[in-house]
Amino acid sequence: MKLPVVSLALQGGGAHGAFTWGVLDRLLEEPALAIEGISATSSGAMNALALAQGWLDGGRDGARATLAALWEGVASRTGLLRWAFSTPAGAATETLLLDMARHFTPQEINPLGINPLRDIAAALFDFERLRRESRFRLFLAATRVRDGSLVLFDNTRLDLDALLASACLPQLFAPVEIDGEMYWDGGYAGNPALEPLIYECDSAAILCVLVQAIEHAEPPRSARQIRERISELGFSTTFLRELGTVRRAQRAVARTLPFSAIGRRLKALRIGMIEPGESLDAYSAKTRLNTRIAFLRELRDLGRQQADAWLATRAHELG
Repeated sequence: MKLPVVSLALQGGGAHGAFTWGVLDRLLEEPALAIEGISATSSGAMNALALAQGWLDGGRDGARATLAALWEGVASRTGLLRWAFSTPAGAATETLLLDMARHFTPQEINPLGINPLRDIAAALFDFERLRRESRFRLFLAATRVRDGSLVLFDNTRLDLDALLASACLPQLFAPVEIDGEMYWDGGYAGNPALEPLIYECDSAAILCVLVQAIEHAEPPRSARQIRERISELGFSTTFLRELGTVRRAQRAVARTLPFSAIGRRLKALRIGMIEPGESLDAYSAKTRLNTRIAFLRELRDLGRQQADAWLATRAHELG
């Protein structure tokens, strides 16, 4: 199969990031796939670094092996990761934690600053080597607390704190301080951010790997479904707004002669998506806290299936 050089945009979403594991695992089987840049948020950032680290250690097969090691590490820390991957859904443990978060600060709930992602990342990723040798241009999204701005940590600023900032849920973790600034989870400002892939990369194809469906056939009806949908919207509207802005700019350029370099780039740009559709809807009450390996592998297999379907029917749309 002939594929263009692509840049990847990887959405975050707690344990749902195992869906992205499956997508990447399938894409890496394609010898024609060449990747230039990766923009990623939260669990998407974990996947991005696993891909980059594994590629350094052993090419495509190394990337697949490191992605598997990442999620097996997540599964081995199931109890602790109920803190790290907590979101506004319906599990009893999660509800208790969020009720506490309404009345106590993260420092009061978690005074020791326990973050299991720190140990997983420190064991898997050689940040100095990634900064120096990464095959890909990397952009990890975080939200600056003082003004809500999107901040992107690129290869030159890549370290453990940048990764933890990208995945810092404010209900349960104190903000991550970097160079005097405080940061929260990047999902609030860009999930994922397209901007760096458009303006700082050369590839004319961007493939977005989402862990939340763009559309739902049925509106939320129960109180739980409404809460879950509100949570999803909080972490997807920035991406949808940015995607809409890019597409409007492309339509405007198409009606004119693109004299400028950015005009030519926008005219040539193709954006594709691999998403779970409604496949995850049945899991919504339990999924983002469920870090048991059997479930993560189920999500991986779903991601592989969706990537396989995209390769068979939609990959040609990227040029």
